[in-house]
Amino acid sequence: MDLLADARWRCAATEPGSVTEPSELAGAAGPWYPAEVPGTAAGAVRAADGATAARAVNTDAVDWWFVTEVPGAGPGPWRLEFDGLASPAEVWVGDDRVLSSESMFVPASVELACLPGTVTLAIRFLSLDAALRRRRPRGRWRSSLVSAQGLRWMRTSLLGRASVYGRVPAPVGPWRPVRLHDGGAPLVSDRHVVTTVDDGTGVLDLSVRVHHGGGPVAVVRLGDLAVQATVVDTEATVREVRAHIRVPDVRLWWPHTHGVPATYPLSIVLGEHAVDLGAVGFRTVRAARGDGGFRLSVNGVDVYCRGAVWTPVDPIGLGGRSQKRETLERVVEAGLNMVRVPGTLLYEDAAFWDDCAELGVMVWQDAMLSTFDPPDDEPFLDLLTAEIEAVLRPLSGNPALTVFSGGSETEQQPALLGLPSPHLAAVHDVIPAAVAETAPGVVPVSSSPSAPPGSGALATHVGTGVAHYFGIGGYRLPLSDVRQAGVRFAAECLAFSIPPSNSVIEAEFGSLAAAGHHPRWKAAVPRDNGASWDFEDVRDHYVRTLFGGEPSTVRWSDPEVSRPRPGRDLRGLRGDSRLWRRPGSGCDGALVLSLRDLEPGAGWGLLDSDGRPKAPWFVMRRLSQPVAVLLAEDGMDGLRIDAVNDTDRPVAGELRVQVHTRTGTRAFDVSEPVTVAAHAARRWSLDTLLGRFTDATHVHRFGPRGYESVTVTLSARTSSPRPSTSSAARTSARTHRGTDGGRAADGVRRLGGRRRDRGRCAVRPPRTRRLRTGRLLVSSATRWHPDRAGAQDRDRGYGDGARGGAELDRRRPGRTRLRLIRTPVRPDID
Repeated sequence: MDLLADARWRCAATEPGSVTEPSELAGAAGPWYPAEVPGTAAGAVRAADGATAARAVNTDAVDWWFVTEVPGAGPGPWRLEFDGLASPAEVWVGDDRVLSSESMFVPASVELACLPGTVTLAIRFLSLDAALRRRRPRGRWRSSLVSAQGLRWMRTSLLGRASVYGRVPAPVGPWRPVRLHDGGAPLVSDRHVVTTVDDGTGVLDLSVRVHHGGGPVAVVRLGDLAVQATVVDTEATVREVRAHIRVPDVRLWWPHTHGVPATYPLSIVLGEHAVDLGAVGFRTVRAARGDGGFRLSVNGVDVYCRGAVWTPVDPIGLGGRSQKRETLERVVEAGLNMVRVPGTLLYEDAAFWDDCAELGVMVWQDAMLSTFDPPDDEPFLDLLTAEIEAVLRPLSGNPALTVFSGGSETEQQPALLGLPSPHLAAVHDVIPAAVAETAPGVVPVSSSPSAPPGSGALATHVGTGVAHYFGIGGYRLPLSDVRQAGVRFAAECLAFSIPPSNSVIEAEFGSLAAAGHHPRWKAAVPRDNGASWDFEDVRDHYVRTLFGGEPSTVRWSDPEVSRPRPGRDLRGLRGDSRLWRRPGSGCDGALVLSLRDLEPGAGWGLLDSDGRPKAPWFVMRRLSQPVAVLLAEDGMDGLRIDAVNDTDRPVAGELRVQVHTRTGTRAFDVSEPVTVAAHAARRWSLDTLLGRFTDATHVHRFGPRGYESVTVTLSARTSSPRPSTSSAARTSARTHRGTDGGRAADGVRRLGGRRRDRGRCAVRPPRTRRLRTGRLLVSSATRWHPDRAGAQDRDRGYGDGARGGAELDRRRPGRTRLRLIRTPVRPDID
C-alpha cells in the first residue's frame, strides 16, 4: 500500500534561509499553490496563474516547500522513497529531518519505524542561487553555455539555467514519484538485467533486491517461460533474487526501420504477489571505429542512424506522459530511428524508455555533464557514480538504450578554448567503468562530440569520430560544405530557427505581424550565451543565399507571405542530409537539433511546442523512410539515383524514371524491373537508366538547359505482409507501404539547383487553405510575358504518387488567371 497515492500536496516559496523547518511555515507569507507530485514549482504556478506566469518565475531565487499530510497508520516499518528531488533538498517527517539530497538524478529512500497519528511530510528545496554564492574551487576553463560557473558542482539540469533554452523555468521540486510503502507486499528496490544473444539463443541474467515479502521460493517469468529463481537472504527484511534464463530461437529486437522491435515481458512471482519488471529485448550492438568514423550495427547489420535531439515535452511541469508517446510516434512516422537525450537537460522516465523499446526507437543517452570542467574530488565522483548506476540499472535489459555518452561538449569545450586535451576523471574513468559493469551491451562514447580513441584528432573536428556539425548553420558555410566536411556521424547538426504555422503564430502572438521582430517573438528564438546574433539571423542568411531575396523586405510589405515561408524555404537545406544517407558517403548518422520546441515560437524543433509538425519534419519524413529513393547531382557523372531498403524483406518491383522538360512534356519515361535486397541499397546514374548521354544536370553546358525535373518511382509487387503486433510497425505502415504492394518510394529532383528564374513571370504569392480531407486548396494568379525568356515555362505543383507534376498551365499573353490546385501537402519536393 502506498499512503501517498492520493496525497494532496501544496507548495510555497520563502526567502532563502528564512524558514528552516516545517514548524515555521505557519508564518510564511505565501501564496500557497496546489501542487502535483511528481511535478515542479513552476508547474504549480502554471496551474494557478498560467504558462506566462510560470515562465516568468525565478524558481532558483527562493526556497520552495512542498507539504502534504500523511494519515497515521501505526507501526512500521514504512519505506519512504523519492525517485528524484530537484535539486538540493531536505525531507522532514513531522519535526524530524529524515534525509537530505544533493542530486536531482539520484533516488533517495529512508525506513521509518512508525507513523503515529497524522503526520506532516515536508520537502524543502533550497535556493540554488544561494547555494551558488558559496565559494568553491574554479575549473580549468569557463563554460560558454552559462554565466554561473558554480553549476559545475551541482548535479542538476541546465534547463532554465542556460540562455539558449529561452524562457523556460528551472526545474525545482519533487519531479519524480514519491511513495510511502508499508511492509504488506514485496517491494523491488533494485533491478539489474543483462541480456545477450548466443548463436540464436537469448540469454538473460536477472538480479533483484526484494524488501518486505515473499517466501523462500520465487518464480521468474519471461514471456511464456518460467524458471525457479535462487533466493539469498542479505538482511533481515531484504532478499536478493537471481535467475538465469535461456530462450531458444529468440526473437531479436530491431530498430523499427530495420525489422520488428520484439520485446518480452519480465516479471517475478513472490508467493501471492507478482511484480512487473518491465519489458526486455535481445539484440547486439557494435560500433565500428577502425577507419576513424563511428558506424553502429544492430544484430550484425549496419544502421544509418537518423533522428533528432530529444527535448522535454513539458519543460515547465516535467510531465506530459501522453505527449511523450505522441512525440515518439511522430519519430516513427517520419522514419527516424534514433533520439539523443543531451547532457544539458535531464534523464527521461521509465514510460519513455518502455515506449522507445516498443516503438523500435534507439536512444543515445548522455550523462548529465556539459561544457563544464567536471570536479575530480571524491565526493563529486561518488555522487556521479551513484547517478549513473541509478540511471542504468532500471534500464538494464531495455533494448532501446544503444549508446551512453559521458556528456555533451565536455571534451569539445576545452578544445575550442585552445587548451590541451585534459584527462577528465568523470568522463574517462568513472562513467566508462559504470557503463561497462551495469550495461555491458551498450556502446560507450567518451562524450559528444569526441574524436576516435587514440587518434590524436580533436573533438572539434567533424571529419572523424562523433561530430556536432554546424558548418551549415551557425557558422554559415556554403551549402557545398555538406560534401566537403566529410562528416562521419553527427550527433547534433543544422539547428535553424523555424517558425510554426500561421495559425499557431496567431493563437500565441495575436498576429502574424508579431513574427520576426516583436520582443515576445525574439525571446523565444534560440541564442547562444553572449552572442550578438540569434538563429533567425542564421536562417535568414540561407534564405538570402538560396533565393536572393531579403526576408526583412518581404516581412515589411507582407508579413503573411514571409511567415512562415522562410522556414518552408529551408526544406531544401535540411534535404541536403540525403547526401549523408546515400551509400558510400562515409556518414553513418545525423541527428538534427532538435526534435521539438520548448516554447511557442521559431525554435529549432522539427515539431512545434505542441508537437505539431513544422515544414522540415515533412522533408525528414521523405528522406528517412525505410525504403527511400535519393536523388542528387553527382558532378560530371550527372544525376545519381540511390534506392535504399533498410527493411528485413527484399523490395522486388519496378523502377520508373521520368524526365520533364520546361514545357512540362516528358522527354523520357523508362522503366525496368528491379530488386533491392533486404538491408541493402542499389545505385544507378540517370544516363545509364536512359541508355544515352543527356547532360540533364547541365554540368557540361552544351547549349541551353533542356530539362526541368526528374521523377523516380520505386514500385513493389504485392507480397504477403509481415505479421507484426508492434505499434511501431502499425505506425510505419500508415506512412509507408514498403513491400506490401504499390508505391514503395519516390523522389523528385528539380534540376539546376533550388533557385529558379522568376524573371519570366510575375506571380502573386499563393494563398492556401487546408480542407477537412487534409488536402490543400491553393490559389495563385500569374501574369505571363511572352517577350521574356522561357515563354513556355509553367507554374508547377506536385501531386502525391508518381505523377511528378501538374499539367502544363497554358497561359495567354498579358492575362491574369486564377488556378485552383488540389494536392496533398508536399513541402518536400527538391
